[in-house]
Amino acid sequence: MPTGLTVDAVGPVDVAVVAFDGNRFNGDVAPALRELQESGVVRILDLTFVNKGPDGSVSVVELDDAAVEEAFRRMTGDGFDLLSDEDLTRVAERMPDNSSALVLVWENTWASRLATALRESDGQVVFLERIPRAEVVRAITALDEED
Repeated sequence: MPTGLTVDAVGPVDVAVVAFDGNRFNGDVAPALRELQESGVVRILDLTFVNKGPDGSVSVVELDDAAVEEAFRRMTGDGFDLLSDEDLTRVAERMPDNSSALVLVWENTWASRLATALRESDGQVVFLERIPRAEVVRAITALDEED
């Protein structure tokens, strides 16, 4: 089990698939993720890259691979494996040819105390939705126009 990860104290866990057109992933994301993890905001639990060639061929690059590991080492610690082959196959099926995706699973460590308190109070989240960025931008723009 990853260091410090316990069933009673785990925070909410999210997964994201971040697409990169034309296989132009360059590793610039690594410092931002590392900063979030080192500050304790998140704990990266699993991280995988999926590449789809111009001919539709798919390759999965695990963190263990040398080129990827160089940019993302120290991020997933003990290698907690939440992404199955089936998960990665579903991601690849939805990707256009000649693209890549970062598939990332993280614990929201910033919320672990609240999550523990909710569980201990017999509370449960019954609805959770992320507001799309376009909607947030629209709302902020509308506020700016009111001024």
